[in-house]
Amino acid sequence: MEPRPLVSIITPVYNHEKYIQACIESAIKQTFSDWEMIIVNDGSTDTTAAIIELFLQLDQRIHLYNQDNKGIFRLSETYNKALHLSKGKYIAILEGDDLWEQDKLERQVRVMESDPGVVLAFGRAQTLNESSGVITPLFPFINQKEVLNNDPPGMMLKCLFFENPISAVTLCLRKDVLIESGGFRQEFNLPLVDLPTIFKMVMKGRFYFDDHILGTWRISTTQTTKTYPVEILKGRRDLSRSYFERLDPDTRKIVPVSLKEIDKYFSDKLLVAYARSGRYKLINKDFRGARKDYLKAIFYHGFGQPAWRLRAITGYLFSFFGWDVEEVARLLGRVTYKDRNEK
Repeated sequence: MEPRPLVSIITPVYNHEKYIQACIESAIKQTFSDWEMIIVNDGSTDTTAAIIELFLQLDQRIHLYNQDNKGIFRLSETYNKALHLSKGKYIAILEGDDLWEQDKLERQVRVMESDPGVVLAFGRAQTLNESSGVITPLFPFINQKEVLNNDPPGMMLKCLFFENPISAVTLCLRKDVLIESGGFRQEFNLPLVDLPTIFKMVMKGRFYFDDHILGTWRISTTQTTKTYPVEILKGRRDLSRSYFERLDPDTRKIVPVSLKEIDKYFSDKLLVAYARSGRYKLINKDFRGARKDYLKAIFYHGFGQPAWRLRAITGYLFSFFGWDVEEVARLLGRVTYKDRNEK
């Protein structure tokens, strides 16, 4: 009987033919070898599956499962399918266009094996800009050790209600606790599973933050965070509100956050998201859609974010003439949408 792998790597893929080879190779090159890689192909229409099949012949730890396309708004179904198939004690996430550092698993398994109270481990990440090729280190926007380590359990809520400091490419989760928490979650029409899942695990135990770069997250203009900025923010706001309203009194004592603060934070962020969504649509020549989003940014309630309102006014005018806003930004020496490294 074959020994059970200690780590199950979950890798959802969709039309990742340009990236999947490097992704798989970054798993094969791990200094920790006791793993299996469960790749779920979500109905790719390119050569992604064919490339993966070549690796199946080279490494028996790699497994491919094909399914009809479910899309990003049913992403939890894809993740939970892989979870159901997994045999490992720990679950690690490596999406088909991302990469790991060679010692990623070794560092995390060492910690989690030595401390059963750690239910989730993560670390620093870096971004790789698809257009420019520029690699940029990411730093958690909060540097409080007790928050990043969720010690005591629930402490990370101090920032999780506003921003998620955990890069999914660096995640490693204790499988039994993940299952006890309901598996991978997807709520409020969010096209992602990491944040809702982390919310469900935050009271289950401590986290471990490794202040080393563990993974590389690829940035492109077609990725979900660029395509659905408004939908993601609205979903994050509703998720934060919902979880906050269910907090017990004892937890609220260690998390001095108010619903008013949450609403104010996301209100400011939504104005920016509408402006960015308008710009994305303008770049893709969806002029009517761009004008609609720009108008929402211009007349968003309140008087905050004047610089972004001005950008929205400029973009709104550009949309009538079909002007290339990226080229103008480049001529002015500004960072273009395609060159921007951001979540």
